[in-house]
Amino acid sequence: QVQVVESGGGLVQPGGSLSLSCAASGSIDSIGFMGWYRQVPGKQRELVASISSGGIRNYVDSVKGRFAISRDNAKNTVALQMNSVKPEDTAVYYCNVFARDDVRHAFREYWGQGTQVTVSS
Repeated sequence: QVQVVESGGGLVQPGGSLSLSCAASGSIDSIGFMGWYRQVPGKQRELVASISSGGIRNYVDSVKGRFAISRDNAKNTVALQMNSVKPEDTAVYYCNVFARDDVRHAFREYWGQGTQVTVSS
């Protein structure tokens, strides 16, 4: 029983900043991979940023230098700091977590419900 919930989405002007947060809760033994995806209608869901349990970060080219992903293992959270946002960043952002629960004792993939980010003047 693992739940993943995103927060922090909303409307932001081009060039502005926004911070997304994702919290995993439930019967969690440990969390491995954590990532942020985004999706717009008619397009495939895209991996924006990820961070491994060891802190290794990866970003899609379009957000390099603008976004930053971080995690707090003690709190089971992952955040996405979005700076210098562009209209093309508009999408529903989803948190993706690999967590080991107390029942299966194996890592499984969990998704948040998504949070809308709209970049517009």
